[in-house]
Amino acid sequence: MPVLLSSLVRADLIFPRLEGTDRMGVLRAFAQALAERGVVRDADQLFERLWDREQLGSTAIGAGVAIPHCKLEQIHEVILAVGLSPAGVDFDSVDGKQVHVFFLVLSPADAPAEHLKSLAAISRWAKLDEHATRLMEMHDAASIYDLLREEPGE
Repeated sequence: MPVLLSSLVRADLIFPRLEGTDRMGVLRAFAQALAERGVVRDADQLFERLWDREQLGSTAIGAGVAIPHCKLEQIHEVILAVGLSPAGVDFDSVDGKQVHVFFLVLSPADAPAEHLKSLAAISRWAKLDEHATRLMEMHDAASIYDLLREEPGE
C-alpha cells in the first residue's frame, strides 16, 4: 500500500523560512531545527549523515524541489520535515534551477521499504497540481501544513 504524504506531515516540523544559502547551510539548519525539537539528539551527527548522502548525488529532483534524506538507527518511524527557502538555494539540481522547497526525510535504518515509499509519495505529491509552486508562494506554517495535507484528487 502506498504511503500518503498527508500521513507523514507534522505541523511542528514545517519551516517557512529555512536558513542556509548553500547545500551545507540548508542541511545544517534542518539538523539544528530537528535537534531543537527533540527529533534527534545530535545535530552534528544528523548533518553528517545528510551530507554523506548528498555527496552520492544531489537530492534535488528539479522544479525547485529537493528531498534530502538518510536512514538513522535511533528512530522508529519515518519523519518528514519541510522547509522553504524564499531566496532559493543552488542544490546542484538536475534542471539547474534553484531549490525553494525541501522535504527532509529521516527513516529507520531497518525499514528500507518505508523509506522508498515515503520518497515516492513526496515526489508524486510535489509533481501534481503545481503543489511545489503553490508552496513557494506561502509564508506561514499553517497554510503550508494545510496544503501538504491535501492529497491529489481532493
